[in-house]
Order: sequence, then C-alpha cells, then structure tokens
Amino acid sequence: MFYYALKVGISAIVIVAITEIAKRNCGFAALLAALPLTSLLAFVWLYMEGAEPLRIAELSSQIFWLVLPSLVLFLLLPLLLKQSLGFWLSLGISVAATATCYLAMVPVLRKFGVQL
Repeated sequence: MFYYALKVGISAIVIVAITEIAKRNCGFAALLAALPLTSLLAFVWLYMEGAEPLRIAELSSQIFWLVLPSLVLFLLLPLLLKQSLGFWLSLGISVAATATCYLAMVPVLRKFGVQL
C-alpha cells in the first residue's frame, strides 16, 4: 500500500509543481510539462515492479506513435483561445479533435504493422 501511495504522491507532486511554476514562469513550466515525465515515471515504476525490458520498450514505442495525435491539442487550444471562444469551449473542442485524431491514427498504425 505504501508503494502505491508513493507512486501517487510523486506523480501528483510533478503535476502540482508544474502548475505552480506556470504561475510565475510559463516558459519554464512548458519546458517541464513537455518533458516526458509521465512516461519516465511509468518506465521507472514498471522496472521497479519487475517488468521485462521488452515490455518497457514496447510501451516506449507505442507512446512515441501516440504522441503525434496529441500534438493537435497543443496546436488547436491556443488558436481557439486567441479567438475568444472561452476556456471550456476551446478545451472541449481541442480534446474532441485530439480524440478524433487518436481514433484515426490507430487504424493507420495497424496498417503499417504497429500494434497498440
């Protein structure tokens, strides 16, 4: 139980730290958020739990391909916010567009032999 609390605690600290830093310095917070901290934490937790290196490699490869459609969110959200659509509407549209890109990406990846 302590191990899971530690995992949640460390993961939460990373997220809180980024949001607090963003209040003072957006550029530095963006740099931290752009780092694959979530992926790195997942790799470390898997390794510490005894996962096979090939399993971690498979996760890393799949993350690479699924990062591509997630970029839509980071491109579309600022464009919509600059159009004064409001935060929640802009976020909703951006998330929906990103989800659509994920759904479109999966069959394309399968066609090229990438299994998710």
